[in-house]
Amino acid sequence: MSRKVAVFAFNGEEMCFVHALMNALDMKEKGYDVKLIIEGSATRLVKEAEDGNRPFSKLYSKAKDSGLIDCVCRACASKMESLESAKRQDLPLCDEMLGHPSMSRYMDDNYEIIVV
Repeated sequence: MSRKVAVFAFNGEEMCFVHALMNALDMKEKGYDVKLIIEGSATRLVKEAEDGNRPFSKLYSKAKDSGLIDCVCRACASKMESLESAKRQDLPLCDEMLGHPSMSRYMDDNYEIIVV
């Protein structure tokens, strides 16, 4: 059985987000069952990546195309003005915990939680 890891990207600082993307992709390549959850100020980067002109856009597209993005926080995406962009990109939105994704949902499914 492969390891199950849920990477919660909270930090909207670009380099932190890049590291969340790189690690999620690396774990997937190594056979992990990995899910990327985009939360907090990192939801702003969903919109910034959409046009493909940001330095991290290629990594973001690779993660998205690989099916790694499990969900984007609805409440935070709304606050960061990236909700419509997430919808245009057909990204799943999570809001089961007062508008936010619930970590316990992943823990109940035996995922290790990593917060970046």
